[in-house]
Amino acid sequence: MGDLALLTIVIIAANVIISFKGFNDLSFFHRYKFNVGDIRSGKKYQILTSGFLHADYGHLFVNMLTLYFFANPVLYYLGNLGFVVVYLVSLILGNLSSLYFHKNEWNYTAVGASGAVTGVLYAAILLNPDMMLGLFFIVPIPAYIFGIGYMFYTIYAMRKRQDNIGHDAHFGGAVGGYLATLIIQPWVFKEHLLMVLLLAAPIIVLFWLHREGKL
Repeated sequence: MGDLALLTIVIIAANVIISFKGFNDLSFFHRYKFNVGDIRSGKKYQILTSGFLHADYGHLFVNMLTLYFFANPVLYYLGNLGFVVVYLVSLILGNLSSLYFHKNEWNYTAVGASGAVTGVLYAAILLNPDMMLGLFFIVPIPAYIFGIGYMFYTIYAMRKRQDNIGHDAHFGGAVGGYLATLIIQPWVFKEHLLMVLLLAAPIIVLFWLHREGKL
């Protein structure tokens, strides 16, 4: 957390401007949102564009607030280019995850930067595992405990499918942030090996559940 970097401001501004356009122009919103039927019919651009649209003001605010909290550690260690790579890889892999898990649901739709933001969160934890978070802005907890707990909750929610939240996009985004960070900065393996292994645990569990047909 800290002063907003210029790149973070640019990304937040892009999300705000495009989301507000979608709030006030339904044809624009429907053209660029994630829709399985559209994507499978050739509109692959929705895999990217849907990540800059949001369902409502609250959705937009939560995603941009989370980005604000976790952007600076990633920018510090990876620089502007590395941050953009993590953000876009997480966004795209998050939506590809949604496409995979909902490929036969032609009416399935989604919007939001959650996949990208979750990827940035995972990258920040890998790069700065001693970072502390305020649970409910009050109770201090290590960021890695929050990250791992959140991912296991995501797996639980993916299995239950009892809400309208794109949990599969969150998970895909986390995997994107995890892999992109390790590729860009392989020193993390040596310096934070335990964290690399701990954060891999929910990813391994997800693939195992999928292989066993339990998702």
